[in-house]
Amino acid sequence: MDVSRRGFLKIAGATAAASGLGISLKPVSAYAQPLKIKYAKETTTICPYCSVGCSIIVSARGGKVINTEGDPDSPINKGSLCSKGGSIYQMAVNENRLGKPLYRKPYGTQWEEVEWEWALEKIAHNIKQSRDKSFITVNAKGETVNRTEGIASVGSAALDLEECFTYQKFLRGLGLVYVEHQARI
Repeated sequence: MDVSRRGFLKIAGATAAASGLGISLKPVSAYAQPLKIKYAKETTTICPYCSVGCSIIVSARGGKVINTEGDPDSPINKGSLCSKGGSIYQMAVNENRLGKPLYRKPYGTQWEEVEWEWALEKIAHNIKQSRDKSFITVNAKGETVNRTEGIASVGSAALDLEECFTYQKFLRGLGLVYVEHQARI
């Protein structure tokens, strides 16, 4: 049997119509679903994973993150995100994420939940104690240096320029000499 493409389509269409495969030629009405980001507040942020600095739009409603997506107005990523950046939603919305800080006592084996206020006080106390122990006002040559060599800091690529500037001022104000940034590592 010699059948052309056109002939095949005619036969197939007639067979499908005759057998009642559920193909209907009636017009279909389509209804748009409301956007999940409707009435949400949009805020831009920077992806925390690497030092590229991709911009992300975070949509929140009622204090809860409801959506994250690449920022099309960003000259860096132009709305696209890598697999890590694309999965950033689950960083904010994840039932397995810790909600309170954990503390393990020196030489302890168990972690215990503590309040944020207590954790921040503990961090401030440890910084002050370490700075006081290691603070050097004058070096071996007799020059005034006012620095501490007992504390170091590794910054984050998730910080934007203004945050890096503020963080750097804070660290230098403490007298830190060893200041590094994740983008350079």
